[in-house]
Amino acid sequence: MTHRFKKYKNLIQGTTPTRPDEQYAADITYIKLLGPEDFCYLHLITDLYSHKIVGWHLSRSLAAKESRKALKMALKQRKNKNLPLIHHSDRGVQYCSNKYVQDLRNAGVSISMTESYDPYQNAAAERVNGILKDELDLGARFMSFEEAFAWTSDAIEVYNFNRPHLSINMLTPDQAHQMSGPIKKLWKNYYQLKLKNRESNKPLEKRRKKRFDGEFMPSK
Repeated sequence: MTHRFKKYKNLIQGTTPTRPDEQYAADITYIKLLGPEDFCYLHLITDLYSHKIVGWHLSRSLAAKESRKALKMALKQRKNKNLPLIHHSDRGVQYCSNKYVQDLRNAGVSISMTESYDPYQNAAAERVNGILKDELDLGARFMSFEEAFAWTSDAIEVYNFNRPHLSINMLTPDQAHQMSGPIKKLWKNYYQLKLKNRESNKPLEKRRKKRFDGEFMPSK
């Protein structure tokens, strides 16, 4: 993306966080709507230690002021403001904008960005987007912005408090967010294939009910 704002170096490449509120990943994904609006946009902040979504905002706009609302939520829940924190994102104009950067600087947060346009440099954020859309049904097309907001709110609550992750030793993100120190990873990719095969032919409402009733296959 070409814009006039400063880009920053990748500070997290090759590192592994050892506590919550050490590294955040920011990203924006679109939610499909029926009707003249077509899309709305989900601004997300994810803690890279626990995989918990610590900040989010659904808006009709890609403007930087909307991303700042997700950041404000994330910074508000931050427990120990004296410990260092890195905010990582792509090079989108929202994250490079003067006001967004100033918000980070005012909070004493270091700024990290992908050094190319390769989405794998922000893979954790992309992974969260995939879970929300593929497993928690935010990839559906919603009748209105209001419906999309309600589903998004519920999906994020389920993601944070009910969905175990192999990458954090089968803990939920909220459970992991209460910990510190290394967390064992359990990588078994065949679970993803099994989940995909089992769920692919179920109607949206049935899939949604099972998610919200807490029935999950282990996944990353």
